[in-house]
Amino acid sequence: MYQRILVPIDGSPTSNAGLAEAIKLAKLTGARVRLLHRTHDVPYVMSPEGYGSVAVDILASLQEAGTSILEKARIQVEAQGIAVDTVLLDTLGARLCELVVAQVTEWGADVIVLGTHGRRGMERVLLGSDAEQIVRTATVPVLLIRGKEAEVTPEEATFLPRASGPMAGL
Repeated sequence: MYQRILVPIDGSPTSNAGLAEAIKLAKLTGARVRLLHRTHDVPYVMSPEGYGSVAVDILASLQEAGTSILEKARIQVEAQGIAVDTVLLDTLGARLCELVVAQVTEWGADVIVLGTHGRRGMERVLLGSDAEQIVRTATVPVLLIRGKEAEVTPEEATFLPRASGPMAGL
């Protein structure tokens, strides 16, 4: 079954839900876990004169935050008696789905476990869906775990497309 579980994390509650599920799966299968975090691109505008010193400060802060996220998750996985390692990627401009798929190939992952926000409507159009792109490009199974953030409020439900035709209501 699964011997290598790749878990992209960002420290959010949704990501933590994915991590919790990966821990359960690893305990069932005796798998090893690899935690992956990417420092986020930070869009900001500044003059060329101020770019260098501020960019170094921002990148150092992003690396520190990423290291902290990975360390907390590593401790959580190890506490369950599961073999774990971590990868921090500092690749500005690369899409998350590309980095995850590259890690699958490089490390030989059998499955990806990923928390998803379940964005819909304009929020999904504007922000995109990392989870969707990973599912589309992954060469191994992807287990998506919806976080509590993904629950639809009654106000949001009015903007969701309604099913029609013979399959409506299923």
